[in-house]
Amino acid sequence: MPPTLALYDANAARTLDTRATDALGGDAFELMRRAGRAAWHCALRHWPQAQRIVVVCGPGNNGGDGYVLARLALEAGRNVRVVRLAEHSPRTASATRARDEFRERNGRTETFVDALPPADLIVDALFGLGLTRAPEGAAKGLIEAINAHPAACLSLDAPSGVDADRGAVPGVAVAATRTLEFIVPKPGLRTGAAIDLAGRLELAELQVPPNAFDGIAPHSALVLPDALRNVLRPRPRNAHKGLSGRVLCLGGDHGSGGAILLCADAALRSGVGLVDVATREEHIAAMLARRPEAMGRAVERSEDLAVQLQHADVVAVGPGLGQGVWGRVLFGAALSAGKPLVLDADALNLLAARNQTLPSDCILTPHPGEAARLLGSTTAEVQDDRFGAAHALVEKFGAVVVLKGAGTIVAAPDHRPAVIGAGNPGMAVGGMGDLLTGVIASLRAQGQPAFDAACVGALLHAAAGDEAARDGGERGLLPSDLLPRLRRLSNPDNVR
Repeated sequence: MPPTLALYDANAARTLDTRATDALGGDAFELMRRAGRAAWHCALRHWPQAQRIVVVCGPGNNGGDGYVLARLALEAGRNVRVVRLAEHSPRTASATRARDEFRERNGRTETFVDALPPADLIVDALFGLGLTRAPEGAAKGLIEAINAHPAACLSLDAPSGVDADRGAVPGVAVAATRTLEFIVPKPGLRTGAAIDLAGRLELAELQVPPNAFDGIAPHSALVLPDALRNVLRPRPRNAHKGLSGRVLCLGGDHGSGGAILLCADAALRSGVGLVDVATREEHIAAMLARRPEAMGRAVERSEDLAVQLQHADVVAVGPGLGQGVWGRVLFGAALSAGKPLVLDADALNLLAARNQTLPSDCILTPHPGEAARLLGSTTAEVQDDRFGAAHALVEKFGAVVVLKGAGTIVAAPDHRPAVIGAGNPGMAVGGMGDLLTGVIASLRAQGQPAFDAACVGALLHAAAGDEAARDGGERGLLPSDLLPRLRRLSNPDNVR
C-alpha cells in the first residue's frame, strides 16, 4: 500500500534544515525569512481581519521565525506586540538578526509578566521542535496564558510543549487553532494527545531542493482515504464466492453475542465471500434473524471447531470471547490451527496472560489498555510513546500491530509504520473494535498481505466512521451505522 504522505521526525527535519541552508550558500537567515513569510501568509489567509497580533517569541530559530512574521505584520500596518520571557534573548545569529530587523521598524518587545495583551491573533513561536520535556516556571505560565486568551492561535512548526516525534504532551502545551509545519510534516502531530492540540495542520515546504532528501528515510507514512482507490480494485466479471475468501469469526460468550455478530457483519460488508460464526448456542437464532448470510455454529468444545477451522482462510478471534474456560479453550484451538489470525479484545487479554508464540502474519488490534497489558506497562506509558509501544509489540510478538486510538498506528516487521489519517471521536464507543476486527479479517481473506490488510482495514473502518459522522454527527454514532458505509467505500468507484 503506497504511503500518501511521508512523515519525518525532528532529527530528519534538522538535517533537512541544514542541507537547505547549505544549498542557499550557508545563508541560514534566508531559510528563516522564508519560514516567517510563509507564516505571515498563513495568518493572512485564515485571519485576514486580525489587526492586533501578539507574537510570542522564544530564544531559538522558532522565535526567529516569529520575529520575521512580526516585522511583516508591522509593515502591513498591523498593531504588533512581541512578547518574550525575560531570559529569552535570541541565541542564534539568525534569530538575533530577525529581532534586530523587527526593532529597526520600530517594533517593540515586551517581557511577559502574568497575562498577554488584547489580540485578535496569537502566534506561538516559543519553542516549536526545540522542547520535548514539560515546560517549567515562567515558560509554563506563558503557555497557560496563551491557552487562556480568547484569540485564535497559530503555532509555528509545532505547538510549544508538544513532542512532535511521539505525539506526547509531557506537561502543559499550547492548544493551537492551526499549526503551520515547516519543510516536512511531523509524525507526532498526527497521533495521541497532540491531535487535540495541533488544530488544523498546514505545510510550508520552503522551497527545499529535492536532493536535500537524499538518504533521509521517512519515520512513518500518513495514509488518507484517497489511498483506498489504489488497493480496492474491482472484481473480475467471472468472480465467485470462493475467490473472495472465507472468514471464521470466533467469540460471543454468554451475554456478549452482539460483539461477534458485529464482527461478522463487518466482514461481509467488506467483501469477503463466506463468513462462519462460532459462538454460544443462545446467539444462533438472533444471528440468523439479523444476518442470514452468516453461517453459524454452536460450539462448546474445541472439537466443535474442527470443520470450521479447516475451511477458514482467516480466523478472527476475540469479540465477546470472554476469559473464562470456554474462551480459553477456543482461543487455544484457534492458535493451534495454523491459520492466519486477527486477534482482538479478550483474545489479546488471554494472549497477555499466556505470553505464547503466535503464528506468522498474525494481526493484533489492541487499544492502549490492551497494549499495556501485552507489554506489562501502563496505558499512560503506551500513550506517552505510541510509536514506541507499537514497535515494542512488533518486537515481542513478531506480528502486525494495529494500535488503535486517535491517530491509529499500524506497525509490522520490516515495514515503515503507517498512521491512519481518518476517524473521529464519535467512534469511541463499544463495538467499534469488533467491526475493525471483521474488516481486517475480510481483507486478509481476500488475499491482501497482513500489513496491507491491517492498513487498508483500519483506513476503511475510519473513513466509514467519518462518513457516518458527517450524516448525523459524532455523538450517538453506533457501530452499525458504519456498515452501509463499509460497503460503499469497499467499492473503488465510490471513494471520493
